[in-house]
Amino acid sequence: MTVAVETGLWQLDAGASTVALRHKTMWNLVTVKGTFTAVTGQGEVRSDGSAVGTVTIDVASLDTKNAKRDTHLRGADFFDADHHPQITFAVRSAELRDGDAVHVVGQLTVRGVSRPLSFTARLVGADADALTLDGEFTVDRDEFGMGWNQMGMIRGLTTVAMSLRFTRTTG
Repeated sequence: MTVAVETGLWQLDAGASTVALRHKTMWNLVTVKGTFTAVTGQGEVRSDGSAVGTVTIDVASLDTKNAKRDTHLRGADFFDADHHPQITFAVRSAELRDGDAVHVVGQLTVRGVSRPLSFTARLVGADADALTLDGEFTVDRDEFGMGWNQMGMIRGLTTVAMSLRFTRTTG
């Protein structure tokens, strides 16, 4: 079953949305999990059903439940929040395909480095005034200048998981 999404402008509902990351550390023995608590975004669903938009994350809002680690992650070894306070994902195209699958193509910018990124999200709820997308993708932090790796403890890809709820602002 294909769900139709209303055309118009949509605003991210920050209170009903989450963006989280997880990464294996300590030689894959421990998984560090964190949530970005300040996320904004907007988009437009066009008359052909495709969508464009932007999601912006405040780097300083990262919370891993460990203040010392959070300070380090926000610092120059990783996100460098003083010089690059935001992570952005510019959606160039989002298209509803088979059933609830949404093919998303865009550009991820972290630490001033932009890379193309595409993934498949799921449309988990939609009506005339609200929609929710769930998605997950992996990134290689080295590609964004975050290669710090004391004693080889941190290897592999970082997984980003999100649940984004948008409300329609105009028709």
